[in-house]
Amino acid sequence: MSTELAIDLFAGAGGFTTGAESAGIKVIWAANHWRLAVDCHADNHPDTFHSCQDLHQADWSAIPSHNILAASPCCQGHSRARGKDRPHHDLQRSTAWAVVSCAEYHREDVVVVENVPEFADWALYPCWADAMNRLGYAVSPHVVDAADHGVPQHRKRLFIVCTKSKTPLKLDLPQREHMPINNVIEWDYPKWSQIDKPGRSLATLRRIDAGRRQFGERFVAPYYGSGSGMTGRSIHRPIGTITTLDRWAIIDGDRMRMMQPPEIKTAMGFPAHYLLPATRREAIQMLGNAVCPPVAKDIFEAIRKTA
Repeated sequence: MSTELAIDLFAGAGGFTTGAESAGIKVIWAANHWRLAVDCHADNHPDTFHSCQDLHQADWSAIPSHNILAASPCCQGHSRARGKDRPHHDLQRSTAWAVVSCAEYHREDVVVVENVPEFADWALYPCWADAMNRLGYAVSPHVVDAADHGVPQHRKRLFIVCTKSKTPLKLDLPQREHMPINNVIEWDYPKWSQIDKPGRSLATLRRIDAGRRQFGERFVAPYYGSGSGMTGRSIHRPIGTITTLDRWAIIDGDRMRMMQPPEIKTAMGFPAHYLLPATRREAIQMLGNAVCPPVAKDIFEAIRKTA
């Protein structure tokens, strides 16, 4: 990558930007349709020019020159955990075409797209990849687990690296030591509640009892769902995927509480000083949609070494 100036499409909370800047790349422009996310990004990246817009309608000629395009198109239409508003999520799949439109105009040296692994199962993914090929890009998908990059969370995401090389790049990514979620939990946080209290769901009590039998008095557990939601998981390993919902509970003896935004922020790999919305729900939603900055940093550094 010769000139390391980047833009960030669907920038959200700014995980891609934070990772790129950690790798020494200057992010000069970032856009998102959600005003609160744009404001959050601007608070943390004041030297970046920001735009709040629907990127389907973007005027790519108005964006300053750059060599790197980072993009995180909407994943909800591809994810297995799609929620209830499926027609709306289906429509969001089309956001991926904004990447093609931008690349057609700017012909960046490098395009990196992040999404859920199921993005590659999209019926139009072959057409999308072919469009990038026709623009002169070799398309190289990599499925990456954030836990392998020092983030205390198992979070598998697809990073599609598009370069003007003759063949697709095969990145030599580091395999960092897995970090336990115990390093993130603030055990002296004040807002705990008693597990055995009136109104507590019997299903929740059964899951907690199962977790105690397997992990002892301290562990984490999804507050709903199947899989590890039935038993929880050890605090001495990375947590499972953090979502946009208030999902993960911390169990400590006879008390419990949900993970708090500062803990989730650290579990996503954001620095401690990173600013978030004051509203809990919006902070968690923004974090659950974010790119883990350490993963983005390792991706860009690997591209620099390989390209």
